Amino acid sequence: MDAIKKLRDKTSAGIVDCKKALKESGGDIDKAIEILRKRGAVLASKKAGRTAKEGRIESYIHLGGKIGVLVEVNCESDFVARNDDFKAFVKDIAMQIAASSPLYLKKEDVPAQAVKKETEIIRAQLTDKPAAAIEKITEGKLNKFFEDICLLEQPFIKDANLKVKDVLTSMIAKIGENIVIKRFARYLLGEEI
Repeated sequence: MDAIKKLRDKTSAGIVDCKKALKESGGDIDKAIEILRKRGAVLASKKAGRTAKEGRIESYIHLGGKIGVLVEVNCESDFVARNDDFKAFVKDIAMQIAASSPLYLKKEDVPAQAVKKETEIIRAQLTDKPAAAIEKITEGKLNKFFEDICLLEQPFIKDANLKVKDVLTSMIAKIGENIVIKRFARYLLGEEI
């Protein structure tokens, strides 16, 4: 029971799911977390095609009114939109945007020209490396670039071991509905447009 409680505290998964994951992992909590995350990803992919027209628009003001965020997160039903877990998730996403200042929601939103320019800059810095290493290093630095500017790729502010997309996936699995971070805007007082 202690292992189930620990796993529930770490993942917010249901008791039955935690029990099954622990049994499957032979009592190893880390393996059980991985099993639950994989199940959540499968569940999220099944729900991804469903329409999400309900939800919340959340505002967050930080640093004595110097940073402000508006974010729209959609779900399938107004019942879920009023759910405390969903509200907390949306608030966390607003705080994530305030803290991490993403420019885009996901990798696919980054203009191809910006990716091309970043790739050229990275490659220019690696002229003294062997050709085989350049590809690997470029890929790693591009992933870091996306992590810096794309909300879904960023480490989650409440648990740096998870990315925002992982937290979204686990929320979909927990709630049982498709959830979509639709759009956001971040304002910084005195920032040039």
